[in-house]
Amino acid sequence: MFALSQRKILTGVVKDAHSEEPVPFASIQFINSTVGKLSDSSGTFEFNLAKWPSDTLEVTCVGYQPYKLFIPANRDSITIEIIMERGTFNEGAQVRTKINKGLFLWRKIVQNKSRNDKFRFKNFSYEVYNKLEVDVKNLDFKRVLPGIPISKIKPFKQVTDIINSNIDSTEGPPYLPAYLTETLSDYYYQPKPLRRREVIKAVNTNGVDNESIIPFLGNMDQNVSVYGNFIPVMNKQFVSPASDNGDAYYNYRVVDTQVVNQNRYYHLVFTPRRRGENTFEGDCWVHAGTYAIQKMNLRLGKDANINFLETLSLIQEYRLLDDSTTWFLAKDKFIADISPRGKQRLGFIGRKTTTYKNIMINDSSVANELNKNKLIEEIITLPDAAKKGKEYWANARHEELSKNEKSIIKMIDTLTNAPEFKKVTTTLSFIGTGYLDIGNFQIGPWYNWVSSNAWEGFRIRFDLGTNKKFSKKFYLHTYLAYGFNDEKVKGKGEVFFLPAKHPRTYLYGSYTKDLDFGQYYYGEVTSDNIFTLAVRKSGIPAKFLKVEEKRFEFFHETRAGFSGLVELLQKDFEPLKNIPPKDSFTVESGEPLNTFEVSLRLRFAYLERFLESNFFRTSLGSPYPIPEIRITQGIPGVGKSAYSYTKISGSIRDYIKLPPFGSIEFLLAAGKTFGTVPYTFLDIAPGNELYYYNKYAFSMMNKYEFVHDKYAGFTFEHNIGNGLFRFIPKLKFRQFYTIKTLWGGLSDANKALNFKSGYDFETLDGRTYLELGTGIDNIFKILRLDFIWRVLPTPLPKESNRRFGVYGSFRLTF
Repeated sequence: MFALSQRKILTGVVKDAHSEEPVPFASIQFINSTVGKLSDSSGTFEFNLAKWPSDTLEVTCVGYQPYKLFIPANRDSITIEIIMERGTFNEGAQVRTKINKGLFLWRKIVQNKSRNDKFRFKNFSYEVYNKLEVDVKNLDFKRVLPGIPISKIKPFKQVTDIINSNIDSTEGPPYLPAYLTETLSDYYYQPKPLRRREVIKAVNTNGVDNESIIPFLGNMDQNVSVYGNFIPVMNKQFVSPASDNGDAYYNYRVVDTQVVNQNRYYHLVFTPRRRGENTFEGDCWVHAGTYAIQKMNLRLGKDANINFLETLSLIQEYRLLDDSTTWFLAKDKFIADISPRGKQRLGFIGRKTTTYKNIMINDSSVANELNKNKLIEEIITLPDAAKKGKEYWANARHEELSKNEKSIIKMIDTLTNAPEFKKVTTTLSFIGTGYLDIGNFQIGPWYNWVSSNAWEGFRIRFDLGTNKKFSKKFYLHTYLAYGFNDEKVKGKGEVFFLPAKHPRTYLYGSYTKDLDFGQYYYGEVTSDNIFTLAVRKSGIPAKFLKVEEKRFEFFHETRAGFSGLVELLQKDFEPLKNIPPKDSFTVESGEPLNTFEVSLRLRFAYLERFLESNFFRTSLGSPYPIPEIRITQGIPGVGKSAYSYTKISGSIRDYIKLPPFGSIEFLLAAGKTFGTVPYTFLDIAPGNELYYYNKYAFSMMNKYEFVHDKYAGFTFEHNIGNGLFRFIPKLKFRQFYTIKTLWGGLSDANKALNFKSGYDFETLDGRTYLELGTGIDNIFKILRLDFIWRVLPTPLPKESNRRFGVYGSFRLTF
């Protein structure tokens, strides 16, 4: 008994510092001795010794930095958690043999994909549990403004103490919990014909109050297989180590073999062949009998062309089902360290863990559930999903929340309910979005409050609208503007009624009396804001139109993605400067440049996804092309309208990923106007008179330069990715090229009506307008430069600044 009491016991677990996942089969050795062992498949180990062999324990594993632990001689029992920092998978000497075992094992993995990939089954289903945590790291108030502690600045002074009291710095760098969510859902899938269905049974969000994000928290967008040729990371496609062409992108080597529960596993390590490509480095354990991947660890190297990421890890674990020959996904883990300004600066850590239970494969009950789908994929959120209590979650979670995760919920609740914290977040929101809620009303955007132009001179504007506290169905908005040169008051009033959100139906009415500033296109910097003067081209006369507009819209969409918009529009134009005046056009009845239109727009966007606020939404795109057609009829005799005409236009747009060759975005558009009408009702080619790049306009064309009553156009952009810049990976620049072309014509009757005004209109008359461009994207991670050449039609304009131009734009993207 005395001898047993003197035994030296050391137990522990080896974990990855970034992912917090166990590190299996790490080598644990007492230095200068023969005593050592490997951690087991779950990363744990135990020594039971008569005496300590030495005073230092060394832990090593491929891909990690060596870890040394001092062992006090007077300690009899030690329990420790060993945190391994990432190293490199290229360490050590490479042994050249006639047979490359790593390449041989990769070939076996590829050959056996058909028997190991989960998408091989006729159908499958499972219960999936998703947990997502976001923390703010390195929140240091002394470093926000050099020399001025933020705690001295109002309105931040009162909130700093609250935040500091909730920052967790017990392990590693300090971080502030910002968001924690859990979802539990049933997921169903079949490959032929493709159908996907997810029923979200429960959701628990802390930190964000927006129901529209719930569908994105489930499993529908998380279905990733390491057996695929590409693995999505942020908005990019990375080559999988198990890709059919993996040997063109990776070096493979086998570094170990282990036997666990009478099953032999190979340890395969892979590293990129070339720097700067969309590849991973990491390792995996491969089952010797089936050549199935049991665990895959992926991480992005520092040369990966992803913005703002300091570190990123992806882990997938597979387990055998009951038949002992079928492997199926058991756990996903994704950890991203987002540090826009560097590792030691303010950043975010996102951790997403997904586990799978109650797996069924090739079962009739799965097919029956999928037969309920009316679309290829459907996400259903049960009505009481967000109302589950603590007892439900305690029983339903696949794994219990850690002590740290439980404290996160408490911290978030404390912060979000503190009045001082609410005031700071409101201020930051106002600066970022431009809008500020005051009770039931909203003011802003602030960047429209002050501007200037050649007609109005100094212009001021003030907006007032309602918010969801006023009504969840009605949105009211108005603004007043005043120009100090023309001494005129302008304004707008609008009413938006939203009786149904899913599928969406709304009614809209507005009255506007203001300058038109030419034409606006999505993505353009408009003329009515504080930033315009800095980017306007010099030497080009600004065109000014005054418009009085009355508009009514009815919109309805179906769950299948069809939508229809009926629009009634009364417009009265008054040209003010540098375009043909109103008295250039005579009419038999009504008033010149006055029209009444009835329009029908039909659009089909299958499986389009949106991020919604209470009234408005932002499209996140569709995996399919989006076609649209619009028919407009001008009707004379309504009010003072004077014109009869018919306009038909259509377009189709798409965004296509072409890994590993980047992505393509294109737009095809065409239209025709039947009737003889002034230029304001014809098709005016979209020119750009700013040095800010607009992808929907022709950069080397002025506004109102080309006028048509029939046209066809095509815009194409290919983002190559690194391209030539892969040889300088630290820059993280990206390449692209653009093609924009337009064909158009104008009838003799419309030429006679519009060209007599003396204004320098042009028409292509069947010729081709062509712009070619290339440039550099991702400069300083936010800046894009476009170099544009006007190629056709010839002869080109005499002015050199209309043949070639350089344009800038800003955007945030990973």
